Amino acid sequence: MKSIRNSLILSIILLNLSFGQEKASGPIIKDFGEVFKVEKPDFKVATTQEFKAVFDVGNSPKEHTKINPYIETGARFLNMHAQAGVPVNQLKAALVIHGAATKDVLTDAAYKKKYGTKNPNLELIKALLTADVQVILCGQSANSWKIEKTEMINGVQLSLSAMTALVLLQNDDYRLIKF
Repeated sequence: MKSIRNSLILSIILLNLSFGQEKASGPIIKDFGEVFKVEKPDFKVATTQEFKAVFDVGNSPKEHTKINPYIETGARFLNMHAQAGVPVNQLKAALVIHGAATKDVLTDAAYKKKYGTKNPNLELIKALLTADVQVILCGQSANSWKIEKTEMINGVQLSLSAMTALVLLQNDDYRLIKF
């Protein structure tokens, strides 16, 4: 019985090794946004179309040392579509930050003052900004969380509200992605 169980476990491991794929980041965001390559999808990626997505980011991990996976979704969006053959100039992304995610756009100094540690999202947000992703903070959330503009990562934009930014981006043909 034990040898059958061991054989079954070994078969499962070998099956996973032969079919399992590795995630890869890049080519747009090198250190974040790892995705799987999907071979021969039935629903084809339209590589000639423009992809404009706005991510509604209102959640964040409770642990102050963890990267916000909802922010990293912006990097995954860019990397995944670039890996699938969509030209970089046809990829547009924006992140609208509000609610619990408001803290994630703080500078290291401001984050450390409030939470006692460096901002784990700083390098991710800088990489997104370098890739021309708009990162927009809700002004209502900023005021509610008592965050000054000087405490925000350089390049993060302040909006009247998340609602305002979401409406304006959708008016500009960005498609809303909410998780």
